Amino acid sequence: MAIRPERNRWKETALVKGRVKEYWNGRADSFRVQREAELKSGQHEVWEQELLSHLPQGDSLRILDVGCGCGFFSFLLAENGHRVTGIDLTENMILEGRELAEKYDLSVEFLQMDAEKPDFPDDTFDVIVSRNLTWTLPHPAKAYEEWMRVLKPGGILINYDAEHARYHFSRGLEGEKAHAMLSRGQMDDCMEIYGMLPISAWKRPDWDVFQLKHLGFAQVETDAAIGKRLFLHDDQFCTPYPVFRIKAVKAK
Repeated sequence: MAIRPERNRWKETALVKGRVKEYWNGRADSFRVQREAELKSGQHEVWEQELLSHLPQGDSLRILDVGCGCGFFSFLLAENGHRVTGIDLTENMILEGRELAEKYDLSVEFLQMDAEKPDFPDDTFDVIVSRNLTWTLPHPAKAYEEWMRVLKPGGILINYDAEHARYHFSRGLEGEKAHAMLSRGQMDDCMEIYGMLPISAWKRPDWDVFQLKHLGFAQVETDAAIGKRLFLHDDQFCTPYPVFRIKAVKAK
């Protein structure tokens, strides 16, 4: 009996997410080392100022860090009095984040969860932040829909990403200081994952802006030059190709 098309799609999604999860599970140890070093570097203040500039001042906000990894954004926001929940598909990243939170005595809730299926009630969070996540998603439009659902009316979405696949398809992963800790096998895995994800071929952030406006976000703006202001040095924390920021506000 032939497999129904929707079952084929389910199997394909499960395969891609399995590969993505395996890849980041394998990188969790070195990723923690890199993010902990970033917390202790000048990038801490740069990112802190950037994030806080978009948030209402004086309030303790309920914030969701989607694709939190080891918790870099989560920690910056928790240090400033916000109530932060970090979610990640990868269990090893969550474990590393919990260990760092304990080490630095920071109150952050870390949960293993799919960014495309956040298990929270409607209108839960004041703010959602994300960094270098959307390029890994098989169904980013579904993710945006779900993030809008769990945002409160008037809530803010701030997403930092880049056209990673376009850049690395032309140049490869070799030579970047940010990838110095990757093995040859991990570099190959990353390139294969790029090829499995439809978002790798889309023009961004134009695609993101279209989706967010279609969903009904009241305000959507982008900054395609943000990377030049965020990465002042060519070091292991630098993304040496155009990074964009998307900011969107849910209608009240």
